[in-house]
This record gives sequence, structure tokens and C-alpha cells, in this order.
Amino acid sequence: MLWLKTFHIVFMVTWFAGLFYLPRLFVYHAQSEDSQTRTTLRTMQRKLMVMTHIGGVATLLFGVLLLIDMPMWLTQGWLHWKLALVLALVVYHLWCLRLVKALARGENHRSHVWYRWFNEVPILLLIAIVALAVLKPF
Repeated sequence: MLWLKTFHIVFMVTWFAGLFYLPRLFVYHAQSEDSQTRTTLRTMQRKLMVMTHIGGVATLLFGVLLLIDMPMWLTQGWLHWKLALVLALVVYHLWCLRLVKALARGENHRSHVWYRWFNEVPILLLIAIVALAVLKPF
């Protein structure tokens, strides 16, 4: 079980790294006036999205393996809340993918300020998810 937990955490860090940096690239994209810079940022976004996908899928895979190994966790309230927050994180991830695709098509309907606020969502989810997993308050 400890190896499953280790890889779950390692890939979670990878996933969050992508979810933290990707919206920062959106901020730079929204601020950029230069087409060459935007082209470079689109490439960076696409490549970072691949790493983020890998981190997210592996996190979910090792999470499921942990639940298979520790099925009694499914009866605990903290896990239900954690899974709900993970679902919210998956929705956020998919929203990022949608934004990457829109920016790749040259469509940007948001300001750099909006992207800055959007960039705060994963930190709130990370704090709540880790607190639930560590503290197991209920």
C-alpha cells in the first residue's frame, strides 16, 4: 500500500504542477501582442497539457488502486468529500484543455486578470484535498 500511496502522491504533484503553470501561460498569452510569442506560448501550453494529462490519469489510477487496497475508506465521510473535490479538479483540468484548444485556434475571450483569478482555483482545491486526506476529520 505504501508504494501505491507514494506513486499517487508523486503523480498528484505532477498533475498540480501542470494545473498551476498552465493558467500562468494563459495570463502571458492574454497579455502578449506579439504573434511569435503567442505561437511559442501555444506550443508550451500544448506540451504542458500532455504532462498534465499524464499526471492526472496516473493520480486517478493510483487512487483507484489505493481504494481497491483499502475499501474501508469508502465508508468514511472525508473520502466522499475528497472524491467530490477531485471531481471538481477533473472539471477544472478539462476546462484548461478547452482553453488550450481555444487559444490554439486564436480565440481568446478572457482578460489576463480573469486568468489570474482562474489560476487560484487549484490551490484552493489542493489545500482542501490534502487537508481531508491527512486530517480525516470525519
